[in-house]
Amino acid sequence: MKSLSEIAQKAKSLSRKVKIAVAMAEDANTIGAICRAAAEGFVFPILIGNKARIVELLSTQNLSMDKYEIIDLPDMTAATRESVRMVKAGEADVLMKGLVGTDKFLREVLSKERGLLPPKAVMSYTCALELPKYHKLLLVSDTAVLPAPDLDQKIAMLKYSVNMAHTLGIDCPKVALISATEKVSPGMPNTLDYALICKMAERGQIKGCTVDGPLDVFLACDPAAGDIKGVQSPIGGNADILIFPNLETANAFYKGLMLFAEGELAGLIQGTSKPVVVMSRSESENSKYYCIALSCLMAEER
Repeated sequence: MKSLSEIAQKAKSLSRKVKIAVAMAEDANTIGAICRAAAEGFVFPILIGNKARIVELLSTQNLSMDKYEIIDLPDMTAATRESVRMVKAGEADVLMKGLVGTDKFLREVLSKERGLLPPKAVMSYTCALELPKYHKLLLVSDTAVLPAPDLDQKIAMLKYSVNMAHTLGIDCPKVALISATEKVSPGMPNTLDYALICKMAERGQIKGCTVDGPLDVFLACDPAAGDIKGVQSPIGGNADILIFPNLETANAFYKGLMLFAEGELAGLIQGTSKPVVVMSRSESENSKYYCIALSCLMAEER
């Protein structure tokens, strides 16, 4: 897939409606995005929170009452907990964050007794970016969850991203392990992790992709950069996935593209037993719609 609209088109072709439980469904962009997906026939929203506020927001949408369900739970903790419970119990397929703080939302997702993260699983985040100056979707990890991933966490990030790429129809995605340089150096510990990951991929411990690194963003995404810098890489400036060394670099990278390069994104929490949509309350309705569509495709893979 080369665009986020293709993700939405594929979601529309699913054989069933995906049930999405929305915790505190009380902000306009979330309601707008979920109602758009419901009107297009690929989701059935379960809207949990203050019913009066939800009904007020729904009044701006041309959506009949048989297209959604409302559960009246004005208390933020109770609404979030019920959303997670429904997904864990199989009463919904996808969990989505509405007008609730990310910390409170993820506290329920991570609860050992009630949550959606299997024992010993790594929770991470992968987003698919559509950029006007790149010829296809670009997957990036981790932009939201892991501050300073260790080797095992980087491997989990990579595998989650490869799985998402497969869902998007990319049979053997090219994965670039991003650094400030293409040279392995003890002074940059992440490059040592990257060297180990490449050796693991070479020996078949990481499958379904082509991996190389460390690479800078030019070598990862610009076909001309390899000749200019004299670096031969199987990525060839045609990366499908960028794995960043820490949250600070990944977050700044994607936010810069969103602000200055008119990027759009669709992203999901990774590692949970069911898809989890976590978007900033300030994200656009369009981005939330694409996240919903992506979550539906990933739900079909479970």
